[in-house]
Amino acid sequence: MIKEPIFVTRPLLPDIEKINSRMREIWNSKWITNNGNMHRELEKQLRSYLQVDNLSLFNNGTSALLLGIKALGLKGEVITTPFTFPATLQALDWNGLTPVFCDIDPQSLNIDADKIESLITEETCAILGVHVFGNPCEVEKIQLIAERYNLKVIYDGAHVFGTKIGDEAIGRFGDMTMFSFHATKLFNTVEGGGLAFRGDHLKERLDLLKNFGIAGPEEVLLSGLNAKMNEIQAAVGLEVLKIVEEERTRRIQIKEVYESNLKGINGIRIVTDLEEEKNSLQYFVIAINEENYGKSRDWVHEELKKYNIYTRKYFYPLCSDFDWYKHLESAQACKLPQAHKAVNQVLAMPFYGELEPEIVKNICQLLVEFQNPVGLVI
Repeated sequence: MIKEPIFVTRPLLPDIEKINSRMREIWNSKWITNNGNMHRELEKQLRSYLQVDNLSLFNNGTSALLLGIKALGLKGEVITTPFTFPATLQALDWNGLTPVFCDIDPQSLNIDADKIESLITEETCAILGVHVFGNPCEVEKIQLIAERYNLKVIYDGAHVFGTKIGDEAIGRFGDMTMFSFHATKLFNTVEGGGLAFRGDHLKERLDLLKNFGIAGPEEVLLSGLNAKMNEIQAAVGLEVLKIVEEERTRRIQIKEVYESNLKGINGIRIVTDLEEEKNSLQYFVIAINEENYGKSRDWVHEELKKYNIYTRKYFYPLCSDFDWYKHLESAQACKLPQAHKAVNQVLAMPFYGELEPEIVKNICQLLVEFQNPVGLVI
């Protein structure tokens, strides 16, 4: 039996003394929010790391996506995926936009680019793709469709910090890409997010939107929110960024242990199989085909808990199954067969740099023995 609980992820935390040093600097400055030195420095460093021309920081990824969409001034329908975290769709809700659900590709689990065009109507204003588990969407195909119909392209990139498509950074595709810096992500600011975007003209508008629309002490230009990243978040981010590459190296090793030990298990497919130099290394995700494996994903999920191993059924349930979307024609299960299949097969496994390789081997051995029981002892 594994003694300590093993969870899906663990926050990447820098040396507390380095954080304390940053905190003393903030305390001495008496400037703890509103675009201080830490905020400006982190924005600069992340712009370089993510290799994007424009970047704006927010208090969380949801605010970044919500206000990014707001900045584009969209109205009408947005074609998107049902297989995503609720925040993706909530950003549309809060902008008064109607989602049109598109089924997903069975391999990448991203929006199926080949099915987008048939969903376009006179009301369509944008395509909102999600780079699921770090697997990039078919960005070139989506861009061609968008240009043909004069649509905006937005990406939820919560899982793609550091991902590349070929030699191109993923934040350079589409009109904008949201990045999440939540504690569960490879790079974190405890809570936080960023928005990479095309066009310098959006920077001023986004900075207004995340600060109540205030342009000066006596000037409010538009209706905004309070969505600023504060100095403490930025300070944590500056120190976490220094150790991201070390964490990536450790996760590559963990990934290799999983891959070598899961190879050949009938009914288990590795979803996150990108090469290391292009992989965000955010999650390690498998799909369990009950017919071939002999046990359901849900059975495996519950059985692993008995061994102190806690996996996650991403993204369960589908967003299209939420009560407030069920009435939509595009939300009907018969129109989303691949999404309904995936949501009952996908399982995110424990995956973080501090995870011991021996524990990973034990987890894999359990998956082998679940299929062919011989008296489990761990």
